[in-house]
This record gives sequence, structure tokens and C-alpha cells, in this order.
Amino acid sequence: MQRYVIYKRVSTVDQGKSGLGLEAQSRDIAIYLDTYSPEPFEVVGEYVDVLSGKNDDRPELIKAIDQAKRDKATLLVAKLDRLSRKVSFISHLIDDPKLALRVASMPHADKFQLHIYAALAEQEREFISQRTKAALRQAKERGQKLGGLRDKTMKRNIAIQEQAQKRASNLESIVVPLRDRGDSLRDIAAALNKAGIKTARGAEWQAPQVKRVLDRLAS
Repeated sequence: MQRYVIYKRVSTVDQGKSGLGLEAQSRDIAIYLDTYSPEPFEVVGEYVDVLSGKNDDRPELIKAIDQAKRDKATLLVAKLDRLSRKVSFISHLIDDPKLALRVASMPHADKFQLHIYAALAEQEREFISQRTKAALRQAKERGQKLGGLRDKTMKRNIAIQEQAQKRASNLESIVVPLRDRGDSLRDIAAALNKAGIKTARGAEWQAPQVKRVLDRLAS
């Protein structure tokens, strides 16, 4: 019999009390169990945390993981971001050989695909954060005299380098495992393109671009 330990998370106390966030997660999990789960199945545990996705100190998640391992059950969540918003944290769970994990909203996703989805979500959040900061800076500088061209160029170049390094870090959980298993630069580029991941300029990946990412990670 297939066993499941269900984990849910809402970000605020109000969501936890109202049940609005929990209701949507319960619906998605029910769809997965009814449509995609092997039968018969049994839910042997259910845990809920009420805290931000940025906080990885989650007592109920720890309990859920412990029970899933102890009972040889699958940890089931509605969405990947219910576990965390950090690629490193999610990767740690995905790579745990003693933990089986399924995501209701991605019923057919394997471990490699979950890595990719987590990395893409983190990239999107980082871009939104940077866009917001840029808008705030522009609003603050309106009506003020900007620095010289050289100063602005230097700041822009530094920002570009920082963005490139962050993007390389976001791709680390994808490209490094592929490299370590012996894939060529061309193979890694093909995997990124197949997954729908674009370069910073919105183009498809080529071997030299993959090499630059790996070089940044090694620096």
C-alpha cells in the first residue's frame, strides 16, 4: 500500500486561521490522490506550518520528514514552494536518498525537473526583487543630478557582473550534477534548452555559455 505524509504551509497567521491557503492546498492534494496515486493508498500523517517561505526553520516540516522516513511513506506537498523558496533547501530534500517526495501540482515531475522548476522560480523572484529596487532608486534620484558617465558605466558593469554571478548560482543545482555525471557542455546546453530555460538575453544555450556559467561557479 502506498503511504503518504502530507505537508502544508501558509505564510501568515491569518491564512492559517482562515483556512484560505490551506483549502487550496488540500484541494490540489486531493486531486493528486484521486487521479495520480497508486491504489490503494493511506495518509498516515498531516502537518502544517504557519510561517514565511523564507524561513527554513520549520518544526512541522521536520516532523513530516521524520515520519515519512520512519513509515517509508512519500512526503506529499501541493506546490514546490510550500517546502521552501530556496533552491538549496529544496535540493537538499530532493537529493535525500531516504526521502520520497511528490508534488501534487507536478504529478509527473522527476527529481531533475523539480530542480529546474525550483531554480526558475528563484530566478523569477530575484528578478522581481531587483526590478523593485531599481524602481525605488529611480524614484529617489528623480530631480537629482546624476554622476558622470564614467561613474554610471562602472556601476552598471558591477551590477551586470553581480547579476551574472547570481544567475550562475541559480543554475548550479542543474548544471553541476549534469557535469559531474559526465555530460558534455553541448549536452548540458541541450538539457537547458529542452527544459525551456533561456539565457540572460532570452536566447538558447550554447556550449560556450554553459562553460562561462561553470567558470563563474568555480571562481
